Amino acid sequence: MIDALQDPQEQLNALRLAYRQQLPSRIEQIETIWNQLLGSLEERGTVAGESGCRGGETLPGAGENQEHQPLSTSKVQPLSHSPNPPQSLLEAAASPLETLHHLMHRLAGSSATFGLLGLGNAARTLELVFKAILDSGKLPTAEEQAQICVLVGGLKQAIAVEDTCVLDLNLPPLQSQEPWTENRLIFLVEDDPHLSQDLALQISCFGYQVRTFDKIAELEEAIAQTPPAAAIVDVVFPQDSLAGPKTITAIQQHREQPLPVLFISARNDLMARLQAVRAGGKAYFPKPINIGELIDALDLLTVPQAPEPYRILIVDDDAPLASFYGWTLEQAGMTALVVTDPLQVMPPLIEFRPDLILMDMYMPGCDGVELAAVIRQQPAYVGIPIVFLSMETDLNKQLAAIQLGGDDFLTKPIQPNHLIASVMPRVQRSRLLRSVMVRDSLTGLLNHTTIKEQLSIEVQRGQREKTNLAFAMIDIDDFKSVNDTYGHLTGDRVLKSLSRLLQQRLRKTDITGRYGGEEFAAILPNTDGATAVQVLNRIREGFAQVRQQSDGAEFSVTFSCGIAVFPNVDEATQLNEAADKALYEAKRRGRNQVVLST
Repeated sequence: MIDALQDPQEQLNALRLAYRQQLPSRIEQIETIWNQLLGSLEERGTVAGESGCRGGETLPGAGENQEHQPLSTSKVQPLSHSPNPPQSLLEAAASPLETLHHLMHRLAGSSATFGLLGLGNAARTLELVFKAILDSGKLPTAEEQAQICVLVGGLKQAIAVEDTCVLDLNLPPLQSQEPWTENRLIFLVEDDPHLSQDLALQISCFGYQVRTFDKIAELEEAIAQTPPAAAIVDVVFPQDSLAGPKTITAIQQHREQPLPVLFISARNDLMARLQAVRAGGKAYFPKPINIGELIDALDLLTVPQAPEPYRILIVDDDAPLASFYGWTLEQAGMTALVVTDPLQVMPPLIEFRPDLILMDMYMPGCDGVELAAVIRQQPAYVGIPIVFLSMETDLNKQLAAIQLGGDDFLTKPIQPNHLIASVMPRVQRSRLLRSVMVRDSLTGLLNHTTIKEQLSIEVQRGQREKTNLAFAMIDIDDFKSVNDTYGHLTGDRVLKSLSRLLQQRLRKTDITGRYGGEEFAAILPNTDGATAVQVLNRIREGFAQVRQQSDGAEFSVTFSCGIAVFPNVDEATQLNEAADKALYEAKRRGRNQVVLST
């Protein structure tokens, strides 16, 4: 187990040590399979010399750099009939030879990756010998049997020698981030008590705590005692028409980190705006204030913009090597999930939702090319980049693998910094393209198709984990009249204000989407019906208090909501239908209410 608090180089050394410790059992497995094959051949009278390997000898040139013959991307063909040994013996020998070839392929890739170059070269030589035998369609000759025995003994010698090679860590530095503690406190400095009270109420609807001041002189001491996330300050006060910017300028001079400040004012002239900028103002809002634009600015200043870590799914049957790749990518701030059985890739593919798949090309049961084709045939995963990682050096076979579903090909062994540099730009593009594909362009919420897919995923999770799940359908009341009266641009701002409110008032584990038009959906995992009703009612009440703006006119909007709960309804489609019926019942009862499906 790797201690996350260790220095990265220490973690790398621990991984390398763990790998070296399990090498003897790997070599023993290889030796056992080979000796069993020799014993089988001896019983049929086709083995030359003594049965079994006598390790310890060294074949001239073994372990040195040689020109490697390319591997085949197709399945290894069974040994064909020859006039000498019977077909049954050829077929019996094919399976252990295929296993040995695969084990040597794994050992060659992993040992070189962990810096054991001598072992890697020896394993690569054996891999090519087994490959040549399989391609010939014949049993190993006496010369080949002797060569393999010597090379297997050479593997045992290689792991007994202390390898002095040091892995090149040389990872790109992570951006240092201080632990972030959520601060939703906003100072509002406004001498008009009615405006101050109204603004405070509307800002609080979006999850902020607001403390109001009617005198600008009170601000400095209050900031020193309880620093806010940001301050909203009027420009004009009785003592000076620019008292707000002047006071903020004085306060900022005594602070190590500038306080985020937004200015509001009845003044909209250049001098007032210039003084606000000189005071460090991040935005300026003329009165009457558009609450949606004000909240947008507050969100940018107070909510961390750090993106969710990139998710990498690693599919490789060599567990130590896959763990090493996962550790490497995690050092660059990514999240990695390792799957060592290619036939078990679908559940994590659905739940983990990777941004990129890093896949070995040669695996037992299902090779990487076949698996990539299976993944590509499913529309939901057409856009996920698949990067092959293998010892294959034949360019034609690499290109063939890419044509069948891959996006790129990396050759083992690969240094940690090279792996990160290869994965990072691809996963960044993948995240960007995925965002465009799955999110509504106006609100930034998941689009109709994606929110329905997420509902299916969460229902399946609830079935496995025996947990509750609430699904809410939300529809803005009389939205057509908003568009007809104030125009579609104002209608779009209303939609954005509701989407922002849902994002801020729901948990990070909840999932929100725009279902279509003025209709929204929310998935609340681990939530019962009564709790969901309370949560959505609070959001409904807050939304009704938001003052919408259009050319100086103010108006308010409400919404109706229907909720259905799993496992009361145990399938995603039926859950959707039940929530929709509850929504229509809320409309029938007079709108502006939440109804729970029964």
